[in-house]
Amino acid sequence: MSEVFRGEISQRVDAKARVLIPVSFRRVLEAGDPGWSPGTRPKLVMVYGDPRRNFVECFTVAEMRRLESRIMRLPLGDAKRRILQRNYITLSLLTEVDEDGRIVLPTRVREKLALGQGDIGPATELTFAGVLDTFHLWKSTTYDAEIRPKDDADLAGLPEDMDLLSLLGAAPTEG
Repeated sequence: MSEVFRGEISQRVDAKARVLIPVSFRRVLEAGDPGWSPGTRPKLVMVYGDPRRNFVECFTVAEMRRLESRIMRLPLGDAKRRILQRNYITLSLLTEVDEDGRIVLPTRVREKLALGQGDIGPATELTFAGVLDTFHLWKSTTYDAEIRPKDDADLAGLPEDMDLLSLLGAAPTEG
C-alpha cells in the first residue's frame, strides 16, 4: 500500500454544492483508478449508507472493487452479505472529480451530511479525514463535535508515558 489518504483537511463548499478535493487525496484517487490516465478525471465511490455514521466514506475505484469482491464471496441470502450490499453497494454512488479538482456533492451525500439549503455556500466547511485506504467526508462542525471528544477519551484511557506505536504490538519477523 504505497498511496494512502492521510491527514485532516477542511475545504469550503461553494454555492453550487461543489467542494475541492485536497490535492494529496486526488493523487491517491488517481493511483486507485485503473481507468485514469493524465488528462482524464479520476473517479471515486461515495458510500452514504449506515445511518449510524455521520460521515460519507469515500473509496478509490480499486479499493471498492476489492470490497465488492469480498462481499460477493459471502453466500447468497446470508444476512451479512445483505447488510453489506445494502450499505456499501446500494447506498453508494460513483462520481468523478472535475477538471478543477472538485466534486459536486450529490443530493444523497448532502442529506447524509445534514447539509440543508442554508448550508450550501462558503460559510460551510467539510473535513476530509484520511484513514489509509479510504477517507471520510464530514461536515466540519459535526467532525469537531464527534471526533475530538472520542480522541480525548481514547487517549485518556492510556498511560501518559505510553508510546502510541506500542499499540501495534511486536513487529512481524521476516522469514
